[in-house]
Amino acid sequence: MSTDLPFDLTLTDEQAMTRDSVQRFVARHIAPVARSADDQAEAPADFFSLSAELGLALMPVPEGLGGAGQPRDPMSGVLTAEDLGRGDISLAIGAMSPVSVVNSLLDFGSDEQQALFLPRLVTGDFVAAGVALMEGQALFDPAQLRCKAARAGEGYCLSGEKRMVPFGVTAELLLVIADLEGEGPAAFVVERGAAGMSAQRQSYMGLRSLELATVSFNNVEVEAINRLENFDLERLLDLSRLGMAALAVGCCQAVLDYSIPFVKERQAFGEPIARRQSVAFMVANIGIELEGMRLLVWKAASLASQGKPFHREAYLARILCAEKAMEIGTNGVQLFGGAGFIRDYPLEMWYRNLRAIGVFEGGVIV
Repeated sequence: MSTDLPFDLTLTDEQAMTRDSVQRFVARHIAPVARSADDQAEAPADFFSLSAELGLALMPVPEGLGGAGQPRDPMSGVLTAEDLGRGDISLAIGAMSPVSVVNSLLDFGSDEQQALFLPRLVTGDFVAAGVALMEGQALFDPAQLRCKAARAGEGYCLSGEKRMVPFGVTAELLLVIADLEGEGPAAFVVERGAAGMSAQRQSYMGLRSLELATVSFNNVEVEAINRLENFDLERLLDLSRLGMAALAVGCCQAVLDYSIPFVKERQAFGEPIARRQSVAFMVANIGIELEGMRLLVWKAASLASQGKPFHREAYLARILCAEKAMEIGTNGVQLFGGAGFIRDYPLEMWYRNLRAIGVFEGGVIV
């Protein structure tokens, strides 16, 4: 079984340096603006230009295609998602959405497809791109898609609707996952302005500062080269679930970091509420569950980076993080009492964003 496989959680020098850069970026450009971005339901005007300076999209792209030529590494993606999620899940998904398309092209695209599409995403500026996987039906099953694809001459024709698509309105490229007649799920690169494609931004309970849209495809034609030749739905889902789980770890770490000073300073009945067992145990449980979440996510990512089977570990990480993230979000609000329910503190925002972890597929692909 895959549980017997060795895994290494020691960070490389490159990973440590990248984490330091990302954490400084979070402290300067995400944490201070997360609340105002949520209030305005929009990212700050310069945010994505600043995020592009991190070079996240170009790192794994070969030098010959305009990238930095770093190895394709899911572990590095998980570390970045965790650190960005510690600042704000909404802005983190936005910053990593183009990276998700880049990673998918590297994993599933042919050399010809990579040469065609990757240079468009690594120009040095932020290029909006996203993965269109989610659909509107209850109990959404990525293996049973209602968005359909059919062969049309030498290309393909897409029909159907996708929900919760990052940058669905403004993306230069969308990676659309559709059910190909007679073959099952397939991935297609659809370019901005394709005839028959329309998009409408939608508002959700959480992830308010992220542009999420419903995208409709009315007999949208794409060329044969736009279908990724080596697409593997299971791998896409596993890497997506690791990405979302890593965001949950980061946000839950923010909950813990924010709660500890508060319970030490907040006075009730003449003493800090941290001295009450119910409060102290709740904080301790957040820390315990958080470490378990992080270990499962890192283990699965380490196996993926080594090219070893990681499906089971990714599934366990997703299940645990979806459950415990909601528990931690709820307990964070509870620790602040009435203050946790009002918008003066970020607890209610983190709670709303954490609701997405268990339902959002394809948001971040590490």
